[in-house]
Amino acid sequence: MKFIETRGNESGRSEKVSFSEAILNPSASFGGLYVPENLPTLDLKRLKDLSYKDLAFEVLKSFQIDIKDEVLKEALSLYDKFDDPLTPVPVVNVGSGLFISELYHGPTRAFKDMALQPFGKVLSSLAVERNENYIILAATSGDTGPATLETFKNRENIQVGCLYPDGGTSDVQRLQMVTEDGSNLKVIGIDGSFDDAQTSLKNLLKSENFKAKLGEKNIKLSAANSVNFGRIIFQTIYHIYSYLQLVSRKEIVLGEEIYLTVPSGNFGNALGGFYAKMMGLPIYKILISSNENNILTDLINTGKYSLVGRHVVNTKSPAMDILKSSNVERVLFTLFGAERTKELMEQLESKNEYSLSAEELVTLRANFSASYSNDDECFEAIESYFERGYLMDPHTATVVKAHEELRERDLKNIAYSTAEWTKFSPSIIEALNIETKNAGKIVSDRDALDEIARITGTEIPTQIDELFEKRVVHTTVVPVEDLEKEILEFL
Repeated sequence: MKFIETRGNESGRSEKVSFSEAILNPSASFGGLYVPENLPTLDLKRLKDLSYKDLAFEVLKSFQIDIKDEVLKEALSLYDKFDDPLTPVPVVNVGSGLFISELYHGPTRAFKDMALQPFGKVLSSLAVERNENYIILAATSGDTGPATLETFKNRENIQVGCLYPDGGTSDVQRLQMVTEDGSNLKVIGIDGSFDDAQTSLKNLLKSENFKAKLGEKNIKLSAANSVNFGRIIFQTIYHIYSYLQLVSRKEIVLGEEIYLTVPSGNFGNALGGFYAKMMGLPIYKILISSNENNILTDLINTGKYSLVGRHVVNTKSPAMDILKSSNVERVLFTLFGAERTKELMEQLESKNEYSLSAEELVTLRANFSASYSNDDECFEAIESYFERGYLMDPHTATVVKAHEELRERDLKNIAYSTAEWTKFSPSIIEALNIETKNAGKIVSDRDALDEIARITGTEIPTQIDELFEKRVVHTTVVPVEDLEKEILEFL
């Protein structure tokens, strides 16, 4: 299968590239993204009884990607590092037709492990096979960074530059990054938001001057963000698996339609569900849940995507504090084609906004509905479900309102839990109105973790518990304009 470009083809560039080329060099013509030329069709009857790893292998093979079988199998074996290698994605029935697919049981306790664990092995194997050296850039709102550092740590032919908004992540997320001690890793805090970090990453990816400086060092450039389709291809799989889990448990019959509900920031998780729908997974509609940075809600409800007069709002669900959602572009391409996508993206870049036509909005809303929750609504959801015996993090809590208000039909709903509560424990303390010895003061992550574990009888995962004893290795914080210089000095 070949990969094509969302904004059409620029003179002098290949019109179609292989999967390996698309993931090694993810920046496409006119600043666009790579997408598959076509999508395979799922044979759900054949897939329904497979283990997660076997299902993943079959789905990847259906894309006809140019990665050796032994590399794919070795990459998928990294799911053995999850809490339960046989069921790396538990699907929990929490009542009222809502099922929570828990994507956080990997090494960094967030859903980014689902794609980045195998992706890191695939990309580094390609670098070694080609005898090429790469700098992998990642911009993070909190979860991509730790997962990227974990998967690429000490891998051959790979160095990593990880960019995060200083003060814009939870303490646990920050510690997961700044305590990583691999010699091939550089973690850089920036004075700015995630959108600033992601914009800087995209600018570096398309900067010929930056690439020339890297070339002098015999280093090539790639990215671990979901602008890279190597991330997205792995994110289609857990949607298929979660659906088939409901079939195997006789909650639904094969072919029965469901809803998916996805807490969304950069839209990669939702895009994986959208592609699964296009491949034949019986999804009636994908419900998008956001926090107060509700630009996706505006787009899906009104057809207008506007950054004018907006700034990122800091919320209790920081991984979703995003206004520039890169993967919306891939949906626009699928629905409206390259010419229209290029036009809309150029309007966004020049005017900070674009609007869909009335007909285009109808097409978009045939696939998606959207709502958003403020922090108070998220805390109410956390408290309500805790009383029912289920503890969720603030990102997962945004799905509750979508589940209750957006369903047009009485269908089962699979919602995605993108992070474990341990990464946001002070917010859980606040949501549950737990009295602590620090009542009236800001509660540290360490104290909050211990208190919640005591009350709930839950064991804190080793990966989180040990963080607070680790030495801080990375202390760099720079203005956005100094990023290129900082990365080159590291190399």
